[in-house]
Formats: sequence, structure tokens, C-alpha cells
Amino acid sequence: MNRSSSRASSGTVLVVEDQPAVARALMLLLDIHGIDAEAVTNAEDAVRAVGRGDIDVVVQDMNFTPGATSGDEGMALFRRLRQVSPGIPVVLLTAWTSLENAVQMVKQGATDYLAKPWNDEKLLTIVTALLESRRGERERRSSRAALAKSFDLRGIVYESAAMHRVVTLALQVAAADVPVLITGPNGAGKEKIAEIIQANSPRKKMPFVKVNAGALPDQLLESELFGAEAGAFTGAARLRIGRFESANGGTLFLDEIGNLSSAGQMKLLRVLQNGEFERLGSSETRRADVRLLCATNADLGDAVRRNTFRQDLLFRLNVVDVFVPPLRERREDILPLAEAFLSSALRKSRSRAERFSEEARNALREYAWPGNVRELENRVQRGVVTAAAETITVDDLGLAEQPPAVHAPASDEKLQLENLLLESGGSVSVVAKTLGISRQALYRRMERHGIILERRPKE
Repeated sequence: MNRSSSRASSGTVLVVEDQPAVARALMLLLDIHGIDAEAVTNAEDAVRAVGRGDIDVVVQDMNFTPGATSGDEGMALFRRLRQVSPGIPVVLLTAWTSLENAVQMVKQGATDYLAKPWNDEKLLTIVTALLESRRGERERRSSRAALAKSFDLRGIVYESAAMHRVVTLALQVAAADVPVLITGPNGAGKEKIAEIIQANSPRKKMPFVKVNAGALPDQLLESELFGAEAGAFTGAARLRIGRFESANGGTLFLDEIGNLSSAGQMKLLRVLQNGEFERLGSSETRRADVRLLCATNADLGDAVRRNTFRQDLLFRLNVVDVFVPPLRERREDILPLAEAFLSSALRKSRSRAERFSEEARNALREYAWPGNVRELENRVQRGVVTAAAETITVDDLGLAEQPPAVHAPASDEKLQLENLLLESGGSVSVVAKTLGISRQALYRRMERHGIILERRPKE
């Protein structure tokens, strides 16, 4: 069918249905609500249509051969579509006899399923939400490409809206020569954000010096930052030039700032106020023109309340706060990051591994990632080293026996899920988006609590 530019801009749905009457009903429903759609009747045409790259959502029947009821055809098509376009959302239409296959496909990455006869309102809710999400992805992709042309993004890999906001904010504050506090859990990518800020700042051609405050004892940290005269303390056999002096005119990135001692905090505050400091063991005042970027996984506000961190220093550091969310809250980034780490690892290895298995991809998406991006990189490197074939498996990644994310108490969680499903009219996509988890993870929670949707008796 012909597509107007306004309708096409909102996305296109592919209906895969071999029964003409059912296909017409779906097309009419979508057309009435201003959703551009096209229909095909078989798997080959569906694969070709998705291969064009202009399909945003697939609504797929589970059976294409007259009399077929098992859903095997639908499972085979779904796998082919995922090979052609790994991220494309697929909504399954299923009869009771192929319901279990549909549930299994959702666990393997399908978006959602509806039992026939479907509920029009529920179908429209799911499709509209998916089209909106895909439109957001296109806009972010376009914006990210524009940013990459104009700025140095230091090779950062992301797809999520959450990280797009972080990167955009980092670029905004880069030109402002003020301290920045980068917060977030360990391994989330705080150092990468610091690199982006420095690389796009007026000081980008000047020194960029990094110090991990969490890796040094108090006395050594002070000497590391401010320098030390020979004999200033036991073991100080020679003059040490501090990082502030080394970074003069440029940028100093101080990681784990919450570990700085009281004396170190006082000295740091003085540097921020007037640029002055003394080396350990010296009374000579020195000056340094340094932009300070700090990072921490600690709650510095709580540290102030416990009198372990100076409030006036926090005010100085926290001119701009850039929060980097944990990986579990930006699951769209998991597979792109994994693919990037795989490519990097393969360049340094003679491994036969070339790709992740579909089960491994699902495991990567669903794992809780307590170690965040750093853990993801380590597990991919493990997979490359241990893989015995071209495909990296769940066992290769060490994820076969890993627990899922920590959930709320069972009784509370079940009640929450039931209420959300009721409010959304039974839309798994909407509830998953509300909870900030994937649809596959939501189905696992529902299965654990015995929550079943759309089950109808056999006819």
C-alpha cells in the first residue's frame, strides 16, 4: 500500500498472516488508527520485507500452513527474522494449541504474544508503544550520529535513552570550565564520561591526568596529588612531583574521591578555592591551574551527614552532577557493548569464536550485571578464551548458573505485577516498560508467581 510521509514517519507494521480475512481485519484495525502497515502471507515474503530495513514492528501468526497448529512454523520464522534484524520487535498471534511455543519464543526474545481472538485495544496498545520506542531509537541514532560528527565521543558504545542523556549532558558541561562530579556504581563507565568531557573541553590539548584515590593509602594519596619533598615521610627517598603540578593547564580526573582523607580534603578544597597547595614536607606555596573531574560510587551527601566528607568541598565539587546509571537499568546497551567487546577481544586473540549463540545473547540480556560494564567486558573476554567453536555459548560466558536480578519479596512482587497488569489491560510490554525490565524477564516473574494471561479453554 502507498504510504504518506506523515504515516511512514511514525513507523511501519508488517502483518504476517496466511488467512486473508484475518489479515484484512488486522490491516483495517491498524489503518483506522493511523498506523501504516503491509501484509504478507508466508515466511519468505516476511523475511524479504524485514530485510529491506524499513519495517519497525512485526505482528506474526504462529502457523502458515492450513491445518497446522503446533506453532513450529512461527518459531522457525521468528528465528529467521532475528537473524535478518536482531532488534526488531515481534508480536505473536497464537491459538491455544501453540501457546506454550509462544511463551518459549518470548523467553528467546520475542516481544509479546496475544491469543486469538485478540483484544483490539490490547493489540493497539502494544503496537503503538513499540512504534514509539522504535521512533525514539531512530531519533537517538540520528542524534548520536550528529554528535559523533561534531564531538569526540571516545568510542563510547550505547543505544539507550539513559546513556544518550548522560553523553549529551557531558558534552554540554565540557565547554564550561567548572568542576564536575560523576556519580554511579563501580564499573558503569564513569571514567569514559570523564574522557568525553576532557576531550571536548578547551583544555583538550593539555595534560589529562588520572588518579585512583581508592587504590592508595592516605599519606601516599596526598603525596600523589600534591607532591612530596625527599624525606617528607618514611620511604620518601626523592622528590615527588604531584599530579596537580603534572596536570597544570589541563584536567585532573580523581576517581573514588570519597576515599580522600580529612587532610587531603582540606588541601583539595584550597586548590579549588585559589589554586594553591604545598608539597608534603614543604611550606612553599605552589599554584596550579587545573580543571577537576571527580568520580565516586559513594553517597557523598550521606558521608557529609556522617562527618566523613566536608560539606564545603562537596559544594565545590558538585557544580554539575553527571549520574551514570547501572547497566541493568539500560539493557538496550548490553548487546551493543558485548559485540564491541567481542570485536576488540578477537583482534587480540587467535580464538575461533565469531559470534554469540542466541541462548548466550538472551543470557547476556537477562543477567543482573552487578559488576556493570566492567563485568560484561570480562565475561566476553572469558567467552573468547574458553569457546571451543565459532559460537560463544552461555557456558563459555559463565552465565549458565548465574542468578537473575534481585527481586522484591514474593508476595509484594506478585501483588505489584497483578495490579500493573490490571491497570495496563494485560499488556506485558507496557508493564515491562513501567518496571524498567525486559519482557522476557517479566514473563519469568509471572511464571514464578503463577500469573497467566490470555489462557482460554480449547475449542
